[in-house]
Amino acid sequence: MRLEEIINKYRQNLNDTDMVIWKYILQHRAAARHISIHELARACAVSSTTIVRFAQKLGFDGFGELKAVLKMETPAPTDYSKDVLNDLGTFYDTTWHKLITRNYDEASRLMHESNRIFAFASGFVQENVVQELKRLFFYDGVLIYNVQGRMEMESIMRTLTPDDLFIFVSLSGETSSAVESARELRLRDVPIISITQLHDNTLASLSTTNLYVSPALFQLYSADEERTPYKSMMPYFMLIELWYVKYRLYLQEQKDKAENR
Repeated sequence: MRLEEIINKYRQNLNDTDMVIWKYILQHRAAARHISIHELARACAVSSTTIVRFAQKLGFDGFGELKAVLKMETPAPTDYSKDVLNDLGTFYDTTWHKLITRNYDEASRLMHESNRIFAFASGFVQENVVQELKRLFFYDGVLIYNVQGRMEMESIMRTLTPDDLFIFVSLSGETSSAVESARELRLRDVPIISITQLHDNTLASLSTTNLYVSPALFQLYSADEERTPYKSMMPYFMLIELWYVKYRLYLQEQKDKAENR
């Protein structure tokens, strides 16, 4: 599990001082892999004990274990060679192997046990992801209702119960309408699955369980062209397809367990 996932998991337990420490680590990630606890404490204007407590709030025994996780993380590449097709293929392969090793049981359990399932997309690509999600799970008779707009969200919100499920698909995890709705859903004890980019974000911290993706930028234009790099959103669709397959395997596993009792 990457550190961003751990931060999102325990974010409700972190105070302002903890977030200062996390912000420093996030902005100086390469240096933080080798920094001492005393150097980090000085940089954040806190005590070494505060650094230890921060690490323990994230489930680590101490700062040494947190730093070990940082060292094990592979930095995301920022520059690509001119062989973009080869880079794209490598990116797909790496993404696939990362996604296939993740555990989807909690998300699958929520999908299977919920009375009603709703989904909200925060953008155009995310809307396409929701449509693909609906198409795949329809094969198993799972109906997902796509919520369109604030008024529809407010209307549906009044009827939701803890037996329902809400899925948010977002890139940043900071879209105001999604975050506000997620906060309201938490007050109502409605389970939430968020699908966001892998980084510290509010939506993930409010969710019951999270599914993460890591889009990547590819430079398709020469240096003298002032063009925005191409961003591959394929990880979203890889994730959805893998989740569906894992969902089918989860159902079969539950069936086998029931038959062997």
